[in-house]
Amino acid sequence: MIYSIVKYPDPVLQRPAEPVTAFDSKLRRLVEDMFASMYEAEGIGLAAPQIGISKRITVIDLSFQKKPEDKIVLINPQVVAAEGKQYEEEGCLSLPEIRDKVNRAAHVKIQAQDVQGATFEMEGDALLARAFQHEIDHLDGILFIDRISRLKRDLQLRKIRKMIKAGEW
Repeated sequence: MIYSIVKYPDPVLQRPAEPVTAFDSKLRRLVEDMFASMYEAEGIGLAAPQIGISKRITVIDLSFQKKPEDKIVLINPQVVAAEGKQYEEEGCLSLPEIRDKVNRAAHVKIQAQDVQGATFEMEGDALLARAFQHEIDHLDGILFIDRISRLKRDLQLRKIRKMIKAGEW
């Protein structure tokens, strides 16, 4: 099933998601649907709140279907270590047409569970580190525009309000 992407200012995007406690066939199906929905929307990462489901689940595929082995599923993830800095442009499926530079750690170590509930750790640099942080932010109710300067955020929010008013959002 392909889910529609929830756009800002939907409240589900602005509150922390609930932890996953049931690791069953329903969860595995949801993860498959999340990958399908992400690919349909032409994204490289998708968090469950972005499809209106307030659960701590995210999927990432930096290869965008080119390497199936690169598909990453993170359930109940958290950053356990971060170092370095990177300042790169980000976008978000829930904020279409909005892009801005965001400060992130250059290297992160995360801990998460897989679809069976087994705990694992993973490390990432550059784009993968940014994707981990961006998607985990979604699970904490934080959008990338919350991490830019107040002035830039106000400009972006004004742009969104105009698009909403014009029926373009």
